[in-house]
Amino acid sequence: MVQLDITRLPGIVKELAPDTEELVARIYSWYVEPGHLVLPDAMREWVREKYGDIETQQIVRVTNNQTGESTLFNSVRARRPVLTPRAEETRNLKALAEGGPFADPLEETPADTFGRIDGDHWITASNIAKYDYLHAVIIAKENNPYVTAEPEIADMISVAIRWCQDAHRADPRAVYPFLIWNFLWRAGASVVHNHAQVLLTHCPYTAPARIERTREEYRCRYGSEYYDDLFSAHTAIGLGLVYRNARVMAHLTPRKEHEVAIVTESPHDLVPALAKVLECYQNIGVQSYNAAVYMPPLDEPGYYVAWVVDRGDLHSRTSDIGGMELYAGTPVVSSDPFRLMEHLIAVMLP
Repeated sequence: MVQLDITRLPGIVKELAPDTEELVARIYSWYVEPGHLVLPDAMREWVREKYGDIETQQIVRVTNNQTGESTLFNSVRARRPVLTPRAEETRNLKALAEGGPFADPLEETPADTFGRIDGDHWITASNIAKYDYLHAVIIAKENNPYVTAEPEIADMISVAIRWCQDAHRADPRAVYPFLIWNFLWRAGASVVHNHAQVLLTHCPYTAPARIERTREEYRCRYGSEYYDDLFSAHTAIGLGLVYRNARVMAHLTPRKEHEVAIVTESPHDLVPALAKVLECYQNIGVQSYNAAVYMPPLDEPGYYVAWVVDRGDLHSRTSDIGGMELYAGTPVVSSDPFRLMEHLIAVMLP
């Protein structure tokens, strides 16, 4: 059996039924092009030892025609040597999480003017340096740095929603919720102790708003729901599965390594799939991640969409983003979504 990988994407799509091929090509376009280089004799042995035979490299670019998202794939980048010392203090994250203000949030963090939300596993604090005018931190009560259990994730989502409801009562203008989870310093967290962030605003943030515009334009043009067709396109090429009412995708235009998208119509359906994605992350050695949940406006029906992405080695001094991500709008990724899907299937459909 031929092992699927991103370089085979054009052939995979061509083998689909005509209507399915049309659907995939409606959402995605791509190219596969060889990149060439000439090695000096003095470098040849070292390069082949570190990288293998890389004089010709297969570069894949995938673009979402509806949203404009675009990603470049090159597996060779995963072989780059990282010249990094191993930091001894990062070996015991649980010990690191025991200190700091989040170890005793009732005494060492501020509360919102409307109080705190106190769950079984998480408690809120008003963010002392706010992203926006309604912004709370959701702090884990336990020191365990790696959370993959459903009850803990369910409680985080519940606390976030309850906080949004209280924040809305305090400021009825604010109806657009947004939940993010920056896990450890590679993902932008300034505190090791596990925590997430929840915001509520009267003006939706740019990325969720762009998706909503895409959905409306797509519905007007094609007469179908964008999320339905996005999942169908992923499933057709082997990158989508259903897990307990959640549609899970190894995203074809990831922002960075190992990005997963989860689409549900209920926050409760989001929880089991998110727990399994984080379990999968642990299995493949992901050490730091960003997660975000797009939610409909309060008291309105809609989709709950979680995005989770790997942020790299905790010990690395090399940033995982650069000018391509910041200014070209096209991330460069070394992980292959087909390999990621194998790992997701292993934990969700054993």
